[in-house]
Amino acid sequence: MPSPLLHPPVRSAGAGLQRRHLLAAGLAAAPWFPSAAADPERLRIGYQKSSTLMIFLKSRGLLEKALAPLQVHVQWHEFNSGLPLLEALNVGAIDVSADVADAVPPFALAAGARLTYYAIETPSPQAQAIVVRKGSPLTSVAQLKGQKVAFAKGAGAHYLLLEALAQQGLSIKDIEPAYLSPADARAAFENGSVGAWVILDPFLAAVQRQSGARILQDGAKLSSYRHFYLAATPYAQRRADVLGVLYAQLQAAGDWIKKNPSQAAEWHAPVIGLDTATVEAANQRRSYRVQAVDAEALAEQQRIADAFSQAQIIPRRVQVSESPVWRPDTAR
Repeated sequence: MPSPLLHPPVRSAGAGLQRRHLLAAGLAAAPWFPSAAADPERLRIGYQKSSTLMIFLKSRGLLEKALAPLQVHVQWHEFNSGLPLLEALNVGAIDVSADVADAVPPFALAAGARLTYYAIETPSPQAQAIVVRKGSPLTSVAQLKGQKVAFAKGAGAHYLLLEALAQQGLSIKDIEPAYLSPADARAAFENGSVGAWVILDPFLAAVQRQSGARILQDGAKLSSYRHFYLAATPYAQRRADVLGVLYAQLQAAGDWIKKNPSQAAEWHAPVIGLDTATVEAANQRRSYRVQAVDAEALAEQQRIADAFSQAQIIPRRVQVSESPVWRPDTAR
């Protein structure tokens, strides 16, 4: 029976059409998906190496213990980026996703995905920034005109760049975009192949500490940079009880990390291949405060979707309000 905690679900296009839409937007699909067979006694979680709270729960077996009374078995599936993760979620290959950056859901929704928002992390605007090399002559966003700028297409960094340029009366057409992964972008940044790099933590903290990169503009007053947690809509309708347990565990994990920054960094640094000090610096800028999805967060999702559709980065306008939202009985 559908949960009364859900708004009406968004309509879904066919799976083939969804794949074509994603590819038309220049996005790589996941190379594999786990089994798509539905099982009410199984919770399949998709996550990335940057999914701090989910990895914390996984490393300690906390979710398995919390779900034992419901006789639900947890399965973990790692993805390289957010878009393939949400595509897997849409086709029923996983049931819930760990956090993805705020710019990712609009891409999936533009492809017709049926996704339910079930939690957010409160804003962390300073955990993303436009950076230049230590000796760069660039001192303002306006000076990016005509420059080659590296960033990941469709990421939160992409939206931050659009907003920063717009504030200066510029658009993406006024720069030379270099769509690069973080690893490739850092190499291009350090060898001078690009004039600036738009990046998120922990890569931001790493390039600051290790290369002396200078922040030209962070997300303050431009992009809130919330992290969104999503579920496959059929699963959210069927197992609202499981989402309730997961939500509570994510809140507890976030609380622990903020109260124990040094211990959290020591634990997470080996997972993502960075030194402890860099991870701790990144964690200081991220809120890790999990709460229910609110109107303000959805309104910003709409602004992001509109910015991408107006820039012809996604193939059609997205109406975020059509997507279901799971709401817990109580939230901090």
